Amino acid sequence: MNIHQGRTLSRRSIALAAALTVAALALPTQASAQQSVEQFYKGKNITLYIAFAPGGSYDSLARLTARYMGKHIPGNPTIVPQNMPGAGGFKAANYMYSVAPKDGSTMSILSQTAALEEALKSEGVQYKSNEFAWIGRFTSNIEVQVLWHTAKAKTIQDVLTNEISVASTGPGSPSDGYPRILNGLLGTKFKIIAGYPGSTDGLLAMERGEVDGALTSWNTMKTSRAAWLSEKKAHLLVQYVLQRSPDIPDVPAVVEFGRNDEEKKVLATYASGGDIGRAFNTTPGVPAERVAALRKGFDDMVKNDKELLADIERMKLDFFPLEGEKLQKLVADTVSVPPNVVKRMQELLAVGK
Repeated sequence: MNIHQGRTLSRRSIALAAALTVAALALPTQASAQQSVEQFYKGKNITLYIAFAPGGSYDSLARLTARYMGKHIPGNPTIVPQNMPGAGGFKAANYMYSVAPKDGSTMSILSQTAALEEALKSEGVQYKSNEFAWIGRFTSNIEVQVLWHTAKAKTIQDVLTNEISVASTGPGSPSDGYPRILNGLLGTKFKIIAGYPGSTDGLLAMERGEVDGALTSWNTMKTSRAAWLSEKKAHLLVQYVLQRSPDIPDVPAVVEFGRNDEEKKVLATYASGGDIGRAFNTTPGVPAERVAALRKGFDDMVKNDKELLADIERMKLDFFPLEGEKLQKLVADTVSVPPNVVKRMQELLAVGK
């Protein structure tokens, strides 16, 4: 062996030794992080705040998640759902951002338009969506405008000539934003009646005759309100998605109402909240190892929990989960709406206020 070969082997030996040392040091660090997470959550509760009142899909999916997710998190904490309705979901979002403990002991399910409302600089937004640590999405969401059979409208064209009252859960919610945008963009005559805590309250108000229509998820309609459709007590006016769902191919997608590229872009941007759908997060500032544990726990639950999957099948729920990292990017992209689109949407949402 010559001197050059000896030096090469020596360098390789040093590099190998260094790599083995790093690996040896990393193992205890990873084990310590796991142990730290387990010690933190063992015997504790995680409060899961729900931005809307009981009865709707936000509430039902949050409670289903609370039932199963804890056993997939180190330490097996108990997840306790708590409704915090108000201001179209802003109340819970602002609370999570500014007041809730920043230690991973709280989670929330917020309005699917939370990031979009921030991009639009909506009044009442006191949070930054991308600073939340997003844990995972249970499902994307198809929202539909439902009208009672007594309403003087069967199509969107009918709403151009007839005033149609619709229930709203408050500024920032899709139930307020969609009819407001359609009023400003197309000239529809939706009369927005605010003050309902959640979508279920809006549906009940419609059934009682207080309003002509309400907004809810297609999943809610096909599971708990299917009789309304089969008995023709109610009908679907529009689905707020980018393209028609195969489930309801005869109901127009909102983007179809756009008469030019700009209008289609505005409608598509607002409808993009359905991609975020029913998504869970925790507060800003949570230690990285706890965020990782919550994300892994959620992912393990939606992929491997046989009891959860059986419930989803039995309840006929929509189920299109998304990992936390991908959800985080989706939220970041939503916040970055082009300025010209933001300006146009701001103008439309201001109509009638």
